[in-house]
Amino acid sequence: MRVAVTGTPGTGKTTAVERVETDLEVVHLNDVIREQGLVTGHDEERDSAVADLDAVADYLDGREDLLVESHLAHNVDVDRVVVLRCHPEELERRLRERGEPAAKVEENAESEALDVILAEAVERHGEDAVYEVDATDRSPDEVAAAIEAVIAGEREPQVGTVSFVDYL
Repeated sequence: MRVAVTGTPGTGKTTAVERVETDLEVVHLNDVIREQGLVTGHDEERDSAVADLDAVADYLDGREDLLVESHLAHNVDVDRVVVLRCHPEELERRLRERGEPAAKVEENAESEALDVILAEAVERHGEDAVYEVDATDRSPDEVAAAIEAVIAGEREPQVGTVSFVDYL
């Protein structure tokens, strides 16, 4: 089985996945992209690398029993997708604490309010494979437990239960 944990930067993906107890191999996709040079260029406006998703697919090809974590994880072939959500105001706070530029903070908060990653995950994988988890007021251990429940098949797919439209 292959499971993706995705969400807007700052939703708590890495922290939660580091606490997940699983036999699946954990792949921190952003690290793989950086270490393996799986990029097509550089986005000057965002000052970030542009991932080569075809190269990522090739890197993961033939590998099973994976827990793939990244804001890009929903773009790879997986059986289940956990989309972590976080209220945009809390997301802004977290990203500012990280020292992210104001424009990046604003862009990510707006993307979260508009359900961008959730919509992309549903479009690629269908509602029956997507599990939305509101991580706003949950501890990393609680979020990890929710991910473990998805891996174990103890949780039903869930989409559209979180709304941050009030932020806009």
